[in-house]
Amino acid sequence: MNAAAFAVNLAATAGAALVVMLAAFAVGLRTGRHRGVDVAWGLAFTAIALTGYALSANYGGGAGGGLRRALATALVVVWGLRLAAHIARRGRGAPEDPRYARMLARAPAGRRTAYALRKVYLLQAAIAWFVSLPVQAAQYLPDPPGAVVWAGVLLWAFGLCFEAVGDHQLARFRADPANRGRVMDRGLWAWTRHPNYFGDACVWWGLFLLAADAPVGWACIGGPLLMTWLLAFGSGRPMLERQLAAGKPGWAEYAARTSSFLPRPPRRRVRTGGADGA
Repeated sequence: MNAAAFAVNLAATAGAALVVMLAAFAVGLRTGRHRGVDVAWGLAFTAIALTGYALSANYGGGAGGGLRRALATALVVVWGLRLAAHIARRGRGAPEDPRYARMLARAPAGRRTAYALRKVYLLQAAIAWFVSLPVQAAQYLPDPPGAVVWAGVLLWAFGLCFEAVGDHQLARFRADPANRGRVMDRGLWAWTRHPNYFGDACVWWGLFLLAADAPVGWACIGGPLLMTWLLAFGSGRPMLERQLAAGKPGWAEYAARTSSFLPRPPRRRVRTGGADGA
């Protein structure tokens, strides 16, 4: 790996993530809603991957490394665009996301705009850049893909399918008026309360494996670790579950029988005198 070229790449990809998030910030100010940052999340990863692909053209293609470089880029772009499109469709015409409404309610008086920029947009730009480090490293590795890389592709594919199927199942469930106010506990949602978050974690561990056959890849292991922590213990599952527990009848029973993150067969259904989440 050319260290000087990779350093330039790191600066450029940080700039790409920043541009995407600043554009999303401008849209959020104009609409008065900041939920669009979730669409920009997938687009920021896509911009980082495409920027790295362009800059690594003269450094990541030697001795068959061009295939690894192309794989790393394509897998991120497919994941990022699918996620952005899904969230855009889901949020069309919706009011502000309660997570961001609560966050911005804590902003100091008269500083809501600066607080939103710092806590919502700039933070997510930095996280996207950091999580993407294994992909950026893979784009600069000159060796052709080996068994570890292909294992990463398989894990990525599994995670993407798991996430996409879970999203599709939930969308169909919500589209049925008979399910209004009920907890989704069917399909993959019977095995884990968050198929989309689990799938995301698998995607990023798969992408990490694209660089894991080189020492620089292991130096970037913080990327998938951070993504997994955010999904399972940070701003993902805990924040969403607090919201659901407060306003979704049947949630407590569903949570008691369903794994919080890693898929497993549901526990035996326990009926109570309250509302049924099925």
